[in-house]
Amino acid sequence: MKKLYLCICALLMVAASYASPHKPNVIVAYVTSWSSVMPDPSLLTQINYAFAHVDSTFSGVTIANVDRLRSIVRLKDTSPSLKVVLSIGGWQAGNFSEMAANEKYRKSFVGNCKRLVNSLNLDGIDIDWEYPTVGVAGISSSPDDTRNFTLLIKDLRKALGKKRVLTVASIAYGKFIDFAAIAKYVDYINIMAYDIDNPPHHQAPLFRSDMAGRLSCEEAVKAHLAFGISPQKLVLGIPFYGRMLNEGAYRSYKELTLFKGYQRHWDEIAKVPYMTDSTGHYICSYEDARSIHYKCEFIKQCGLRGAMYWEYACDDEDGTLRKAVYDNLFAAIQ
Repeated sequence: MKKLYLCICALLMVAASYASPHKPNVIVAYVTSWSSVMPDPSLLTQINYAFAHVDSTFSGVTIANVDRLRSIVRLKDTSPSLKVVLSIGGWQAGNFSEMAANEKYRKSFVGNCKRLVNSLNLDGIDIDWEYPTVGVAGISSSPDDTRNFTLLIKDLRKALGKKRVLTVASIAYGKFIDFAAIAKYVDYINIMAYDIDNPPHHQAPLFRSDMAGRLSCEEAVKAHLAFGISPQKLVLGIPFYGRMLNEGAYRSYKELTLFKGYQRHWDEIAKVPYMTDSTGHYICSYEDARSIHYKCEFIKQCGLRGAMYWEYACDDEDGTLRKAVYDNLFAAIQ
């Protein structure tokens, strides 16, 4: 009965008319250094350039493919409202723990961030430390990382000033970061509400169902709100790729549209699609325009700041997913 009640509540949530006092005003696209695809600034408000890294001295910043970053910054010449932010970190990006723990290293790192923002005409910094206090990605860690993370964010805000963008990426579970402590320093928190589970479970179910696995996007948002964070400080992440069974692999949405011989299904409770093979085995968890519609409706109802997606180049040539994000968040309320 409890499960049925929760399911009904979930369905009512997406079916109701949405009257949040705060309209979403952010669409963040991660654009990678290794892609050659140039983003369309008319469908987003901010580009997070991935990635830069803490260098081997623990005190500086190295940027991957800085020429590509410069070409992306030039998009602001014709789209002056566009913001371009340097994202530092990513999966298996180390040296954060050593840098944040040492005041000298930390101050030098922060100074280098400020210098790069000014010299490259950037709009701010995004910290994507995966993850403080745990070395699951093969990086160094310390029990003091959470406290030192707060010191790093505080120092970055002081250096960048109030007008620059400062954001952080957070694991869906809402762990490893003292959110109550950093909330006053960051503009918003990008919730990486994906990679939550592998087939035969969904990787980014909006609501809990029998195939939802470890966590739902709704539960991820609730986990962050439990720290007393304003919904306007939260941005919901959406994957533009699928996770495959037994491969440990990702497939871009663009690739998934070309798949043959698989059956596409819809989980009416979780509000996400998935694929099975000819024998009915769950093969792939992914997103489509329909699931993005429901995620955007959820964003609006909850009064969240907006949506983020990883990553731009995974979309198909028609821009199906990025257009779905824009149309559902912005076009419908203009």
